[in-house]
Amino acid sequence: MITRDELVEIGIFNKPHGVEGEISATFDCDAETAAEFSCFVCDIDGIFVPFFASSLRNKGAMTLLLKFDGLDSNEAVRRLVNKTVYVPKREYEQLQGELEDGDEVPTDYFIGFTLYDDDQPMGEIIDIDDATENVLFIVQRPDGSTMLVPAADELVNDIDFDNKSITMTLPEGLLNM
Repeated sequence: MITRDELVEIGIFNKPHGVEGEISATFDCDAETAAEFSCFVCDIDGIFVPFFASSLRNKGAMTLLLKFDGLDSNEAVRRLVNKTVYVPKREYEQLQGELEDGDEVPTDYFIGFTLYDDDQPMGEIIDIDDATENVLFIVQRPDGSTMLVPAADELVNDIDFDNKSITMTLPEGLLNM
């Protein structure tokens, strides 16, 4: 039996998509990373039940359309709507270890991370602007305003995957823009 301490929360099931048993799910990480897990787990009446994807496809940067083995209708997946998506902790930790070992991390992965300017918390990264070659973090400040911060490697001092935080040294004057 799967227990809660063997799992990590990574997203939420949205609504059924079509009539063949497909459901959308939004993740705290980018969809490509979420697609790497062997199964997705959901709490059904107090029991953690694994669901194995027979197919998946991207719907957005952080959303997948999933089709699970044995769930072949809209009604079958409806019981998952608005439920938390979990993945096995050991797979999650293994993937984090690979990312920390120097593999290239897609910038979408950092959505939800807290951004610090040295020791000063700046806010939460809520989106990525990659419309130009200079990728920007869109950061929501504690006062509700947003600011754009260059997602440049040379500004990053530390990435703490466990605490979902990035520490940077931002150029003087950037915060006054």
